[in-house]
Amino acid sequence: MTTLSFEKALEDLEKIVEKLEKGGLSLSESLSIFEKGVKLARFLREELEKAEKKVKILLKDEKGEVREEPFDLDKEEDFPSEKEEKSDPGKDDDLPF
Repeated sequence: MTTLSFEKALEDLEKIVEKLEKGGLSLSESLSIFEKGVKLARFLREELEKAEKKVKILLKDEKGEVREEPFDLDKEEDFPSEKEEKSDPGKDDDLPF
């Protein structure tokens, strides 16, 4: 299952859940696809844990400590903040020359 992508595994798990919710399967079929679903869920959990570890490594500061910071989409995307948008466009304070 290591060659399976996260997205494909998630898609397959969603299909399994749909089949089980729909019903009409024999006990044997239900158990078989349930087992596959459990394996996919474990794979997905492991992949998420790996991603979380990578994110923690990227967030470490100079001392090697992880700092939690709130996610600010405007800051991350370099969108102007509300304060910048309300500034007077006629002011020369922000001009580089």
